[in-house]
Order: sequence, then structure tokens, then C-alpha cells
Amino acid sequence: MTAYAVAHLWSVNQNAEIVDYLHRIDATLAPFSGRFVVHGVLPEVVEGDWPGFLVVIGFPDVGAARAWYDSPAYQEILPLRTRNADGVTLIVDGVPEGYRAADYAAKLTAAAVADA
Repeated sequence: MTAYAVAHLWSVNQNAEIVDYLHRIDATLAPFSGRFVVHGVLPEVVEGDWPGFLVVIGFPDVGAARAWYDSPAYQEILPLRTRNADGVTLIVDGVPEGYRAADYAAKLTAAAVADA
């Protein structure tokens, strides 16, 4: 199941280190079949506040996403970003093909009945 590395970045200092990071990150993704899905955009905010930029990288599964993040190649360039941008980064599982929110609601209902 597809997994994603997601970063919400703010206060990005777009300097030579960030440019170096951008030049080098693609090579770190290739061995793990990672690809940018969303990169460095200011989203259209329709509810709430969202300061900063959004980055989403897709991977074949959580194992590949974690292996990329932990890889020596990515860890080598990671400080180029963390020294120059505040943010939060996370890895999340996607949902399977055909997923419906109602399926999750059924799990919540079943759990509530079991707890009663």
C-alpha cells in the first residue's frame, strides 16, 4: 500500500544549502522508488491556518519510506534542510484502493459497541 513522507515547512531560508539539498534529494529517492507528489507549494487554505509549504513524497509502502528516511544518503543531506527550515515531517500509510470513509466509521461503531 502506498505510503507518504509528508513535510510541513515554514520559515524556509532559501539559501545555497537548500539549493544543494534540492539538487541532491532526487538521487536519495530513486533506490526506494520515491517520487514527489507535491513539492514546495503554498496550498490554497480553505479552512483554518496553514503557514508555510507542503511537500509530499510517495513510496510503494511504509518500509520503503522509512528506509529512505533512514538511509545514509538522505541522512547526509538532511541537515541542509533542518538548519534552514522549521517544520514537521512524518510518514503515513495511504489507504487501499476502493477505501471508503464509511468503512472507518463501521470500525468506530464496532469499537463503541464492544466498549459498552
